[in-house]
Amino acid sequence: MRLTAFSDYSLRTLICLAVRGQSTIADISRVYGISEAHLTKVIHQLGLAGDIETTRGRGGGIRLARPAAAINVGAVVRRTEDLALVTCMEGGACLIAPACRLQTALKEALEAFLAVLDRYTIADLTAAPALVRLLETA
Repeated sequence: MRLTAFSDYSLRTLICLAVRGQSTIADISRVYGISEAHLTKVIHQLGLAGDIETTRGRGGGIRLARPAAAINVGAVVRRTEDLALVTCMEGGACLIAPACRLQTALKEALEAFLAVLDRYTIADLTAAPALVRLLETA
């Protein structure tokens, strides 16, 4: 399974904010080499979800709206991904649906994937001193 760029940028933005505290779209864009236009969409969605808050004007910027330990990685991925791995998981018609076990196997695999992500918070992802040094000096 491969996460979309949107999920990747969402998680990296949260990691950056957890380490740096307040930042700006321009700063995060520069650190990761992400387009500011794309990052603006990510920031908007993270704000709607209540993960970040923004302050306009001089001295403004973006910061986490709650502690990094309260932001669950699995929850972020669920919000930012379409987790229907195949069309039959979306309710699409399929000739072999009455006898097919693929959908069951994929659901089980997806649940296992998300169960692992559910064990982590943004705080867990920022616990490495080397990561902190990299982001603080970037």
